[in-house]
Amino acid sequence: MGIVVENVSKHFGSFKAVDQVDLTVKSGSLVALLGPSGSGKSTLLRLIAGLEMPNSGRILLTGKDSTYQSVQERNIGFVFQHYALFKHMTVRQNIAFGLEIRKAPDKKIKGRVEQLLELVQLSGLGDRYPSQLSGGQRQRVALARALAVEPEVLLLDEPFGALDAKVRKDLRAWLRRLHDEVHVTTVFVTHDQEEAMEVSDEVVVMNKGQVEQVGTPADIYDNPASAFVMSFIGPVNVLPNTSRIFQSTGFDAPHPEVFLRPQDVIIEKHANGTTASAKVSRLIHLGWEIQVELTLDDGQVVTAHLTRDRFNELELEPQQRVYVKPKDAKSFPVYYSI
Repeated sequence: MGIVVENVSKHFGSFKAVDQVDLTVKSGSLVALLGPSGSGKSTLLRLIAGLEMPNSGRILLTGKDSTYQSVQERNIGFVFQHYALFKHMTVRQNIAFGLEIRKAPDKKIKGRVEQLLELVQLSGLGDRYPSQLSGGQRQRVALARALAVEPEVLLLDEPFGALDAKVRKDLRAWLRRLHDEVHVTTVFVTHDQEEAMEVSDEVVVMNKGQVEQVGTPADIYDNPASAFVMSFIGPVNVLPNTSRIFQSTGFDAPHPEVFLRPQDVIIEKHANGTTASAKVSRLIHLGWEIQVELTLDDGQVVTAHLTRDRFNELELEPQQRVYVKPKDAKSFPVYYSI
């Protein structure tokens, strides 16, 4: 296995940043640590890196107990959110830095640097300084520098957090392609659900220092293990089980709160005995889909997402009377607020 975390805890005073976490990351996989601020994801990454030491538990990297090894002994690459490039060094010098520290032969350094410049699509920019690059280019230099020493594990702490939305989107796709080429075991931290779902092989959802669920993006989204996971991954309506939208269909919710995805709200123009009456409160055009805000007769507000084709078929207008029912819904014992 690439990374094994066994019953690891890390406390800062009375605060439990990481609380008895078990996690296995397969060799060669790309895994996202996803959660809100304070969930423990960055602390767990720093524990894997050796930047923090656990209060209890073990960390194994590629089969070796690395719990108390130094950062240098772990053979990892680490990429920070804010690049941490050396401003006085060129792109080539930044990428070569780790190899020079290890006193690699000059010929090997030169060949490796040129190889990485091509890999991160920065050929021709090797003599520039970080200040002469865009944010996206700087982050690619940081990734190339981390990969230069051929690490067994690559750790990324919110690598795209400082970039604007368009650049972030482009770099996600680039990171996925890069990983498919180099196949180094990679763990990255993010609070962006879309980023985690788009890039990773597996998602680790964290909350209050613990792992809520581990699974593929499809598993996490379609089969959430808890109210927290469902509420954090993707948009959701949280409604009481007494809401008319459930009463009309006979949906039997065993717990007080019911979770309903906007795309699972079916809208019809006519009542059919299994629908609840609602009024269109607002229409929001999001390009590829339409968000419809609905007010049920009992005062509950429900959000629905429609494809543009379905929206055109229904010909919806504000204040229009429509009829709704759930396609699918889930109920959990306890709702943990984010």
